[in-house]
Amino acid sequence: MRIYASGLRKLLRRPATWVTLGLLCGLMVLIFVAVGASANRIESTNGGAAIKELLTFPGAYDRLLEFLLGLGGLFAVIYAASVAGSEWNWGMLKAAVARGESRTAYAWLSFAAVATLIALGLLVAFAIGVVAAVIGANLAGISTSGIGDAATIGQFPYEFARGWLGIIEEGALGFTIATLARSQLAGIGAGIGLYFAESFARIFLSSVVKFLPFDAATALVGGGTSGISVGGGGAGASVETLDPGTALVVVIAWLVVALIVVSLFTERAEISG
Repeated sequence: MRIYASGLRKLLRRPATWVTLGLLCGLMVLIFVAVGASANRIESTNGGAAIKELLTFPGAYDRLLEFLLGLGGLFAVIYAASVAGSEWNWGMLKAAVARGESRTAYAWLSFAAVATLIALGLLVAFAIGVVAAVIGANLAGISTSGIGDAATIGQFPYEFARGWLGIIEEGALGFTIATLARSQLAGIGAGIGLYFAESFARIFLSSVVKFLPFDAATALVGGGTSGISVGGGGAGASVETLDPGTALVVVIAWLVVALIVVSLFTERAEISG
């Protein structure tokens, strides 16, 4: 627990933590407010119905969660990779081992601190997103009477838990790549590349891609067929995805494998330089 608490304090002081959260929230606010402000100009077009769906509660809660769990997965990859890479670039792992810390415990508890901050970041971003959606709805002249819908609000803990699990699985991928490469930039670059490569491959190989990390995270909060990507891309033609129950097993498997790889590499890595 000492390593975990120390990791939390360290990450809270890092600019990357606040920059990542700020960018996610900024993009979300920009989208909701911009859509609300432009609603009157495109109300008569085919996009009018989509705008109402985006800004009308309680459905706006679902759109907001889709945004957070989609773009949040990419931000989690970048953030986790930057944290893991810094352990090597800045010699923090070397210092911890010199103090007698377990390599595996240090790596796993460092990731646990990342996962905790991702959960807190999701909660903060969701609250800010609700405010942005309300502002957008007011700008568009759409009623917010459904904002207190009890049935939808009652599902929040369940949806957040599944979404958080999917996002930290994606973050674990960036964390693992950065650990193997011993580099922040390599981890971030490779993680982003895999993120978009999987999105592109989904068009042609959905029966295979559905078992990969980003698609499994998408299906964890959806399932069936979907044109909206939560874990790795944009809207488009419907593609095959896992059912939520199977996706849960696949996501947990990817998460466990990623942490085992991190442990094996960290235990055997040369850090005496």
